[in-house]
Amino acid sequence: MQRHRHYGVSDAPEERAEPIVSEEARDGLRETEAKPPPSSGSKKAAGGDAGAGTGGKYSAFTWLAVLALLGVWSSVAVVYFDIVDYDSVIARAQEFRSNFSQVLQGKLRAYDADGDGDFDAEDAKVLLGLKERTSRGRGRGRGQPPEDGPAELARSQEPAEEESAYRRAAQPPEEESAEERPAASAAENSPATSEADDVDSEIQAAVPLPAFVEDDFVADDPGGDTEHLGGEDADAIDTSGVLVVEASSQETVVESAKDLTSSKLTQEEEPSAEPSAEAEPQSGPVEAQSDTAGPPAVDSAKDDVTHSKSTREQEAAKRTAADKTKDKAKKKKAKLLNKSDKSIKAELDAAEKLRKKGKAEAALRAFEALVRRHPESPRAHYGKAQAEDDLAEKQRSNDMLQKAIGSYGDAAELPDATPDLVRAALKRRAERQQFLGRMRGAVATLERLAQVFPEDVGLKNDLGVAYLLLGDNKGAKKVYEEVLAVAPGDGFAKVHYGFILKSENKIAESIPFLKEGLESGEPGTDDGRFYFHLGDALQRVGDQSAYHWYQVGHERGHFASVWQRSLYNVDGLKAQPWWTPNETGYTELVKALEKNWKTIRDEALAVMDRNTGQFVPEEENLREKGEWGQYTLWQQGKKSAASCQAAPKTCSLLERFPEATGCKRGQIKLSAMQPGTHVWPHTGPTNCRLRMHLGLVVPKRGCRIRCTDRTREWEEGKVLIFDDSFEHEVWQDAATLRLIFIVDVWHPQLTAYQRQTLSAI
Repeated sequence: MQRHRHYGVSDAPEERAEPIVSEEARDGLRETEAKPPPSSGSKKAAGGDAGAGTGGKYSAFTWLAVLALLGVWSSVAVVYFDIVDYDSVIARAQEFRSNFSQVLQGKLRAYDADGDGDFDAEDAKVLLGLKERTSRGRGRGRGQPPEDGPAELARSQEPAEEESAYRRAAQPPEEESAEERPAASAAENSPATSEADDVDSEIQAAVPLPAFVEDDFVADDPGGDTEHLGGEDADAIDTSGVLVVEASSQETVVESAKDLTSSKLTQEEEPSAEPSAEAEPQSGPVEAQSDTAGPPAVDSAKDDVTHSKSTREQEAAKRTAADKTKDKAKKKKAKLLNKSDKSIKAELDAAEKLRKKGKAEAALRAFEALVRRHPESPRAHYGKAQAEDDLAEKQRSNDMLQKAIGSYGDAAELPDATPDLVRAALKRRAERQQFLGRMRGAVATLERLAQVFPEDVGLKNDLGVAYLLLGDNKGAKKVYEEVLAVAPGDGFAKVHYGFILKSENKIAESIPFLKEGLESGEPGTDDGRFYFHLGDALQRVGDQSAYHWYQVGHERGHFASVWQRSLYNVDGLKAQPWWTPNETGYTELVKALEKNWKTIRDEALAVMDRNTGQFVPEEENLREKGEWGQYTLWQQGKKSAASCQAAPKTCSLLERFPEATGCKRGQIKLSAMQPGTHVWPHTGPTNCRLRMHLGLVVPKRGCRIRCTDRTREWEEGKVLIFDDSFEHEVWQDAATLRLIFIVDVWHPQLTAYQRQTLSAI
């Protein structure tokens, strides 16, 4: 069967239908009918008058032809009753074949649902309710050839490429890319308006808080000067033209979800399977229950949760109203064409159509030709930048993305560019700069935007985020103070301003901003980090409503549970606060630590005696009071050679256990805590590790650790194992030093591939 093109039907004449009876068979039949009647001695004559009545004799060839082509019943009718009109049969066959050919060639126009002049798979999707019907008349006319010839036609039939890791790396994990390009069918699904007038998509704000930088980011040069808006130093990025990104794991199928620890914000990978773990009766460290140490049970806060239902309903109503406002804003058509661009609108539309169909190379050639012929056309420059942006993603090339960044700047700098085009070009430019890790350049671009559009609060909010990503909290704080001065109810500015206040340890001041910002329900506020910091701030002032906000964060999908609030997670890992050595599978490591604990202790005390200043004070603002110092041997899977020189036996022992030394999401360190120290309730950043505590110097009374609602005490020479992604808290109320050895290990259910490819924390 002939394969027909997608773009209409060829005007070539249709093939003539073959007759059902072959010419040879017909000739044989004619010859048979022309022969005289058989003699009376034949079998037919002996059979009776029925045969004589026909007056003809039929050969064996005739019988075979008729039986094979018309079937037994029709052959009997033909031979004995002479009722078949061969010419009529052939004519009907020709008519049927012609009609069937028309069906195959897409001429059922009554069922043409997408307006392209034929009936094909896209029309079937519409009729089945899998796709929305579009306006008529936008399809290519019958017989019209495809725009780019056979080569482009072949490419257009390929399936749409899945969203690449290259694009996903720059987006918040909870959102799809706001700039995702439409597939080939999108050009036919859009309203019947100018293709050149379309903005690629509404550009969202960048990551709301400083996020972990993955390995495939090209780091910004912190010492570099703020770049000029018109271009960036290409030498500052990878000049090979290839992005190095983390490959997606092929070994991440979750077989059981009984210990699911998903996080909407930071779900990264899933383990392949759960290894069997043999249960072991708890032994070793003494366990004690404390009525005062832990938080109230979640059930005891039911009244607060019930009381807050109406509040959550109000928040939902506010979010609905905000979404409606946002939808209205989206419906407003951006004006990208100036007066001179309207004279070349047809050419711009044709080039834009190529880009929206995913033909990045062809679109780039078309826009480059337009820029050469019309160098003052902002829309042509903007289209060129978008095509380069698309091609950079397709090729995973930093060099091409750098060209796109420059082209976005060129389009915005042209004197006759419309305000909508300037806004769209500069916002996209800033986003791509942030993707490359060029934070200073992104700040410069967003500062320019804020100058051009001083009344746009959203642009200032974006500028504040850029300052946070750069690590300039003071700059961000100033921006958000300006926003709140003119828009005191802006929820986005409130949560970010509250975050900054909390980072300055202004705990009580941060609470109303974080709380009111979350309650606003505005876009960009529903972020796990804000729930995390609001709950933490409330805990530090003794407000038990912290657990209400943790519960809300859990219900929104940000936390695995009220207790387990880590934000950089691998989905599906077994989750429990306390572990036994057998459950971890790292029994050899535990035995080695407990067997050699005195050697480790002696080296640790020697380090303290020589220079206690080598124990660096805890810098994460986790202490309510007291002194807590740490001496690090391994950090993010990297050995500190200088530190190990002071503890060679300890380091030599650990090098036998890659589950510890290779744990890129953990540390190996000595921890010295002085009397009178209290560590606030807190959680670690990831569920990808377990934490071992080996007691080295432990007073008999007064030192304890709580994880969830269970409290334990250390013992010298014994190992405690817990998952620090669960809430834990420490008290040192003894009269003398407490010294322990902390060893982080990979979660036992992580595969070798995941351990190799997960980014460091």
